[in-house]
Amino acid sequence: MTTLPDQPIRQPSLFIPHGGGPCFFMPDPAGTWTGMAAYLRGIAATLPGRPTAILVVSGHWETRGFAFTGAARPPLIYDYGGFPAHTYELRYDAPGAPDLAARAAALLQDAGMTATIDPQRGLDHGVFVPLKVAFPDADIPVVEMSVDRDLDPALHLAAGRALAPLRDAGVLIVASGMSFHNMRGYGDPRFTAPSQQFDDWLSEAVALPGDERAAALTAWADAPAARLSHPAEEHLLPLMVAAGASDAPGVHDYAELVMHTAISGYRFA
Repeated sequence: MTTLPDQPIRQPSLFIPHGGGPCFFMPDPAGTWTGMAAYLRGIAATLPGRPTAILVVSGHWETRGFAFTGAARPPLIYDYGGFPAHTYELRYDAPGAPDLAARAAALLQDAGMTATIDPQRGLDHGVFVPLKVAFPDADIPVVEMSVDRDLDPALHLAAGRALAPLRDAGVLIVASGMSFHNMRGYGDPRFTAPSQQFDDWLSEAVALPGDERAAALTAWADAPAARLSHPAEEHLLPLMVAAGASDAPGVHDYAELVMHTAISGYRFA
């Protein structure tokens, strides 16, 4: 009897926090990262099936236009400093997916956007650190996507809309950033209230239907405590891609005070 191949299962798009540097792989006696690590470890079990590949939008890669990693075996980029020596020996040997990179770039180009493939670039810590927690077997192909250095939220929402068909091919779109990213604020109790103000606004905006959500997120800088929460927005813009890839209201599926600041994660069906 002939066995038919499994059909790809439509995947959600996610916005996840990636923590601080290699935080999940160092001693953590205060339990600062325990909750976030548990959230990341639980992601795979919440998916409708095994992804065919993972496309990760990282706030740690800015390019003119959008770019995708095209290596068949992407190396790692240890783009953090001042951490223990062993954290520069971490491995995440997931295969790349050149065909996915080519299709993703073509989808953006067809939508009138600039998109290129970088056959040499590796995966930065915004990719390999959270994936090493969430998918430790490193057996699902991974492609990294940059953010556009003009940091236009409407452009990133449009990129998400263009990439949405990948979800029907079983590709899990993961936006990797931080819902609060002000290095001066981490660990400072004075930032708790403003970070919560912005987090409350962001969670309400994410839960809106597609067009309303897009309008709200495009104007994110007008939100309460927005620029205090994001002096620069490269860690917020991956969220726009995840949100743009879905018309469904977003679900607030992770919330925690980390180093006195409100941090959230979201899922889009």
